[in-house]
Amino acid sequence: MSPLQTANAPGIVVAGLRKRYRAAPALDGMSFTVRPGVVTGFLGPNGAGKSTTMRVILGLDAVEEGSALINGRPYRRLRRPLTHVGALLDASALHPGRSGRGHLLWLAHSQGLDARRVDQVIEQVGLATAARRKAGGYSLGMRQRLGIAAALLGDPPIVMLDEPFNGMDPDGIIWLRGFLRSLATQGRAVLVSSHLMSEMQDTADHLVVAGHGRAIADAAMADLIAAASRDRVVLRTTAGADATSVLIRAGATVAATGRDTVTVSGLPANRIVALLNAGAVPFSEVSAHRATLEDVYLELTREAVEFHAATPGAPR
Repeated sequence: MSPLQTANAPGIVVAGLRKRYRAAPALDGMSFTVRPGVVTGFLGPNGAGKSTTMRVILGLDAVEEGSALINGRPYRRLRRPLTHVGALLDASALHPGRSGRGHLLWLAHSQGLDARRVDQVIEQVGLATAARRKAGGYSLGMRQRLGIAAALLGDPPIVMLDEPFNGMDPDGIIWLRGFLRSLATQGRAVLVSSHLMSEMQDTADHLVVAGHGRAIADAAMADLIAAASRDRVVLRTTAGADATSVLIRAGATVAATGRDTVTVSGLPANRIVALLNAGAVPFSEVSAHRATLEDVYLELTREAVEFHAATPGAPR
């Protein structure tokens, strides 16, 4: 099945998922959509419900309420499911005594796929030279590549990957970043869960941020970063105390962010420059602040993190 044939399909639609483990809610109304042609990053602290949601989408976990549909149907109703959705949830879920190629052949035969397709995906993920080695001797990065190859076996229009960057060396990370974007360019719906903020910022077009079992943000990456950047301005000066005094008197909010750097809110950049010049305060830079995905994530999940470590050196 070509992903382009399903370019107008709904991709993944998660609606109102609710699930409890004993007394604790694992999912509390989780809802979002993964659209074709887009890399959707799935972020959230440990215990937020990401892995459970992905398992529900794949029919591995049941829920008390809600639905998870793949191109309009639940996973259990898909015939030859690998041709509809490919997934990597656990790179270690393989028989260590089988070769990488043997592992893929076993999966391919279960879906009516031939050895030619196995060799194609092995080439795609860069495992050709290691395909006949026992998978039990693979590094974590190689097992990730093998899991991605398995997800691609059926040439599915939807791909789901849980923490695929783990264990990748720098070359592997660069390859995977471009590879995920190429899958979306082909028209596939791509859902990627990761804790690596820098990789998600460089890879994802859209973000779903989970917290307490529900989606606490569901928006385009650019929109979330723009909202977190707000009207803040970065000021670099060797006279931090004087600059702070001048700007606070003019109604700004000023926060030190480095030895010679402060962030200013409440005044536009041209007004800051005028005030500093009028007060004879030296400065070397005044520029619009651009938030990172890490800034966005920390702001969104501040109340959703279950475990907090003590700050080093802080009194107990």
